[in-house]
Amino acid sequence: MSAVRPDYVRPLDLKHGRVDMTHGSGGRAMAQLIEELFARHFDNEFLRQGNDGATLPLPAGGRLVMACDGHVVSPLFFPGGDIGCLCVHGTINDVAVMGAKPLWLAASFILEEGFPLADLDRIVASMARAATEAGVLVVTGDTKVVEQGKADGVFIATTGVGVVPEGVQLSGERARPGDAILLSGTLGDHGMAIMAQRENLGFSSAIVSDTAALHGLIAAMLATGADIRVLRDPTRGGLATTLNEIARQSKAGMMLDEAMIPVNPEVAAACEFLGLDPLYVANEGKLVAIVAECDAERVLSAMREHPQGARAARIGTVLEDAHHFVQMTTGFGGRRIVDWLTGEQLPRIC
Repeated sequence: MSAVRPDYVRPLDLKHGRVDMTHGSGGRAMAQLIEELFARHFDNEFLRQGNDGATLPLPAGGRLVMACDGHVVSPLFFPGGDIGCLCVHGTINDVAVMGAKPLWLAASFILEEGFPLADLDRIVASMARAATEAGVLVVTGDTKVVEQGKADGVFIATTGVGVVPEGVQLSGERARPGDAILLSGTLGDHGMAIMAQRENLGFSSAIVSDTAALHGLIAAMLATGADIRVLRDPTRGGLATTLNEIARQSKAGMMLDEAMIPVNPEVAAACEFLGLDPLYVANEGKLVAIVAECDAERVLSAMREHPQGARAARIGTVLEDAHHFVQMTTGFGGRRIVDWLTGEQLPRIC
């Protein structure tokens, strides 16, 4: 994503203009789009290098973490956010749940011919705000344009890089029988906000996406010095799929308590109306933590003191189980298996 100024006269029409095939051709029009739209929002010393990649300083100490994510959400704009802030938050969170401090992002845009430049400008501005608020720089990127009808407006792929401090080791295979399972807040807000917007469902109270960067909350948790084994953000497939992934990695079972899992009443009502289970609905601003039993209350207290963990709860316990099942005690006093998501409960939600 070079910021080299092209030789042109007429500026981009960011109010009425649209993306055309020349914006992805590698020529003058593409250089103009990069300078007047992308570089204007993302401007920083590394992006200003103007090369095919960014030369970055090597952090002293710790280990590098890199994560990538693709974003194809529909609709592009929804209550509580848009594809712009979502792609920043999603990638930052993938880095942060490894225990890393996110530092840099790369962004690749697949634009559809005819996409309004005003909408693209709005999306990129949202990305820039989200990155600035998180203290992360977008340092390089790429732009491609495809024919009309082949990209549903815009797709964004992002790659994040961060640094894990010495002594921090978080991984899915570290859960042990007896560990506590903690959840940072309510389930299903993002997925149901998308569905309500997509289907024009008029609920009495608007459902708002929970999209947010989680590295501040994670830093507060790590600062307790507790033995935190695993962190994950339960996005596609929701809490149920995330816990099944961890159970398989750790070769352990889990027992959840349905009564302890927080769900906003609006989300619960929407899920019931649509025949969905909140356990499988995507989240973009929540995390799951597996913590040593002796440290559970200390970590939970730290979570609740942070704005993004105000409704944190202990929702279950890791068990010895050769089958690696995730189970749940229900409100009726029985038990049920919480299996992997099968099929596609909510398409195009992140």
